[in-house]
Amino acid sequence: MEGDKSDKIGDDTKKKSYAGIPEAAFVDDVDAFMALEENGGDVDKVLRRLDEQHSKYKFMEYNLASKRRRLKSQIPDLENSLDMIKLLQKQSDSPKEIETQFLLSEQVYVKARVPPTDKVCLWLGANVMLEYTLEDAMNLLVKNIDTAKKNLGYVEHDLDFLRDQFTTTEVNMARVYNWDVKKRQAAKSSS
Repeated sequence: MEGDKSDKIGDDTKKKSYAGIPEAAFVDDVDAFMALEENGGDVDKVLRRLDEQHSKYKFMEYNLASKRRRLKSQIPDLENSLDMIKLLQKQSDSPKEIETQFLLSEQVYVKARVPPTDKVCLWLGANVMLEYTLEDAMNLLVKNIDTAKKNLGYVEHDLDFLRDQFTTTEVNMARVYNWDVKKRQAAKSSS
């Protein structure tokens, strides 16, 4: 069954976009593109549609960049929690207390003595905290770190894909605009 998962992950790397971002088609032949029924030769309509597509890509970029920032701050927090679990596991057999500092709020710490323990409470989000054994907590944190790193890779991939879509859309807009300018110049010179 584990082999099945790795095969799916291998297939995932071939995806263009993990978030379902639509691909911008490059306009190679502007004459043929403008002659399409949905375009009808109306340059303003085509440019508005391309500009709308560009705006949608900007919105997607904003959302993905927010997700990337959130994941980049979440991963170190998870890793610090994992380090603490490892420290608690090392000290669980020792009768000595661990002296440490806890973060109460931003820039505010308090000293504390932690007796040897085999349980720990983890914040899961949405104001939910659960008690775990050290081993279960470690397994959960390792899984969450792996998932966060994988998701960060997907977001980075989608941002790269999105940059390509920006470029393609901007080039298409320029090609349609230039096509219109040439068409108007040709109409002026023939008059």
